[in-house]
Amino acid sequence: MALQSTDLKSEPVIKCTSVYKIFGDNADKMLRAANGKVDAKTFQDAGCVVGVNSASFEVYKGEMLVIMGLSGSGKSTLLRCISRLTETTAGDIHIDGEDLLAMNSKQLIELRRNKMGMVFQSFALLPHKTVLENIAFPLQVKGISTPDAMKRAKEMVDLVSLTGRETYYPRQLSGGQQQRVGIARSLAVEPDIWFLDEPFSALDPLIRKEMQDEFLRLQGVLNKTILFVTHDFAEALRLADRIAIMKDGVIEQLDTPANIVLNPATDYVRKFTEEVPREKVLKIKSVMDPIGDQTDFSDLTVSGDAIIETVAESILGEQKRVRVLDKNDNVVGSVHCAKMLHILFSHDDVPEARE
Repeated sequence: MALQSTDLKSEPVIKCTSVYKIFGDNADKMLRAANGKVDAKTFQDAGCVVGVNSASFEVYKGEMLVIMGLSGSGKSTLLRCISRLTETTAGDIHIDGEDLLAMNSKQLIELRRNKMGMVFQSFALLPHKTVLENIAFPLQVKGISTPDAMKRAKEMVDLVSLTGRETYYPRQLSGGQQQRVGIARSLAVEPDIWFLDEPFSALDPLIRKEMQDEFLRLQGVLNKTILFVTHDFAEALRLADRIAIMKDGVIEQLDTPANIVLNPATDYVRKFTEEVPREKVLKIKSVMDPIGDQTDFSDLTVSGDAIIETVAESILGEQKRVRVLDKNDNVVGSVHCAKMLHILFSHDDVPEARE
């Protein structure tokens, strides 16, 4: 995944500032009276439900931000606010510098047709249309000719590895294959921004793992800006560049997977990370030390993208520091066997992880 570093200070693709979504007849009045200090229990007692509570964050080009939390945490509501399927109660949302909340219906339709792709838990395939026809349908709605739409649909079929099933109907496909059609359909319009709301939660564990693999492959090829909603922490750790963990509409922590596992910001976040085996989810680059002016290294080198578990034994067998390489084989850091021992056997927080 191609995470756009915020250190580069490039313009964000998505920018949310103090976004609130409160359901209830008295929502606007209560929010004004609260002066931005919203207590979910107080609002609930007054007949309101707090969906999103002062969410502020930015998402950069090529970044995958995973929004996660338990049922009722506000994660899907936040996604719907950013796609403006749900109107916000207060706050600002900008897409590529444009004020989303100021757009009229025509502008919003154009934005969704040309810049946004959406995939939901429900596959929502048209049962009377074939795989190819389902994928081509949104293109035809945009006014693209049928031959051109079908050509583009065929390219998407190949992209999601459904070649040979172009003429199948949804009922002839497995759950995982149906979800691939849904993903292909959303990609057919070539969106810059991709919204996915629990797209794999209806799938059994094996197919879910396969779809995660496929999703990571697609992101490696397409480099989309993605908001991905899930309630599955393991899925979030596997897919995300950054994770936003929500509770009662509040973003409790927004950070890299490594920092969330190693340095949870609140007790609520800590509960998610307690049972996570660090060595199975963290990459070497997340815990490596700066290369500095060190010159005394082992002959062993490891990839920064290697999961710790896969190289820990080799590193533990070395007395000298081991060089860490990026995908171009450049030395980007080092790791010592003492650090491996600490990661593997200590439950204390370690220094802030690096990404």
